[in-house]
Amino acid sequence: MKEPAADGGLDRGVLAVAGVVIVGAIMAILDVTVVNVAINDLAKEFNTSLATIQWVATGYTLALATVIPLTGWASARFGTKRLYMISIGLFVIGSTLAGVAWSAESLIIFRVLQGLGGGMIMPAAMTIMTQAAGPQRVGQVMSIVGVPMLLGPILGPIIGGYLVDDVSWRWIFFINLPIGVVALVLAAKVLKRDEPKPAERLDFLGLILLSPGLASLIYGVAKGAESRDFLKTEPLIFTVAGAVLVLGFVIRALNAKNPLIDLRLLRRRSVAAASGTMVLFMVAFMGAMLLLPLYFQTVRGEGAMNAGLLLAPQGLGAMVTMPIGGKLTDRIGPGRVVLFGLVVVVASVAGFAGILEADTSYWALGGALFVMGLGMGLTMMPTMAAAIQTLVHDEVPRASTMLNIIQQVSASIGTAMISVLLANQLTSKLDSAGFGGAGGGEIGSSEKVPPAVMEKIAPPMADAFQHTYWYAAGLLLLAFLPALLLPRRKPKTPTADAPMPMH
Repeated sequence: MKEPAADGGLDRGVLAVAGVVIVGAIMAILDVTVVNVAINDLAKEFNTSLATIQWVATGYTLALATVIPLTGWASARFGTKRLYMISIGLFVIGSTLAGVAWSAESLIIFRVLQGLGGGMIMPAAMTIMTQAAGPQRVGQVMSIVGVPMLLGPILGPIIGGYLVDDVSWRWIFFINLPIGVVALVLAAKVLKRDEPKPAERLDFLGLILLSPGLASLIYGVAKGAESRDFLKTEPLIFTVAGAVLVLGFVIRALNAKNPLIDLRLLRRRSVAAASGTMVLFMVAFMGAMLLLPLYFQTVRGEGAMNAGLLLAPQGLGAMVTMPIGGKLTDRIGPGRVVLFGLVVVVASVAGFAGILEADTSYWALGGALFVMGLGMGLTMMPTMAAAIQTLVHDEVPRASTMLNIIQQVSASIGTAMISVLLANQLTSKLDSAGFGGAGGGEIGSSEKVPPAVMEKIAPPMADAFQHTYWYAAGLLLLAFLPALLLPRRKPKTPTADAPMPMH
């Protein structure tokens, strides 16, 4: 491995690797934010409800979570370069199929296939970068891998809005084809040749328990929330079956010699604290990210393009703080950085809950979005770094796999939970205001609401969004409990027992 730069920064070779993995990672991250801004138009295109069309987002992130468990085994069996390139290729195929979807159901199915293809892109990218740079520069590495998360909230909604308004919603998926080709060419040229080691036997029993278990559990919870009755036969069966399978996996993982996911890493305080923080943060944050694009389009009547431009301040805020957060994590430890970031995010989400009305100033909303981005940049990657900093070489792929599963499952739960809460709030507020016939407002309706009617239903609709933000703020407050246990010191220099990771 090359020596670190004299100033402790990242050397040219590591930066070249970073550039390659960013191209692939940004494709997967952009896809999430591109679709978010198109949800309203997709609901109208297929004349379906918010509760149904949100599975275009939830199904994708859930598919990511179900395939990520293979990452650790596949990295050892095939090598990280080969795994990274296979993942990108499958993701592009899934994107192409999603672009030719003919119904909401077909689109959801193809999005699941897309997620199965792309689920290993981010964990493979994180492993490549972490092993190339070493634990003393994990904070900087995480800030670089986080670049797609910076650009996603800025470019995704704008690109998605433009394509939906002026081209076709199908191109929010077709656009992945050229990006994917570039990522494959760069990876083939820049990344070092793999030297895969004999892989441990794949834990098939663990895979059979975990992947269907996660899918069943989240589907059951989402259907229960949608029907407002978790004890109805369908959601109850899926929820119980999923819970039993996941519990079986936990027992298996704690006792197996070579488990699919090494849950024993959670015995380390830093890994457990980071995992708990990630769960609560992602559930609340990813759910909250779904709200504002819908607010701009349904309450304020903006097109997808304008909605995308109005969301840009969030990405700009994250762009300011993410590199700062990475350096601070390496210097003072992640604990203080994450706690401050959480304070900022909670303040911004509570701000939306306090100011969101039918005619709230766009300047005020933009300011709150910018503050949210500042907090995001100080929270997400430092939390990931908190878990990885204390690990040795062989543990990094296992830990990054586990953390990415936690991240994606939490995002799936958050998207499903918040969208169902919003749909219920819309129904309740519109019924109370005497507009029960409006159902969910514009969401999922193919008919244009007359301006005179829209003027009357906009205030109760805005009230529904406002109340939903309070739920998100409450969940974020819970994230402080595990965050208090994150390490508040810089990582120690590797010793013989904790060797410097090598690519």
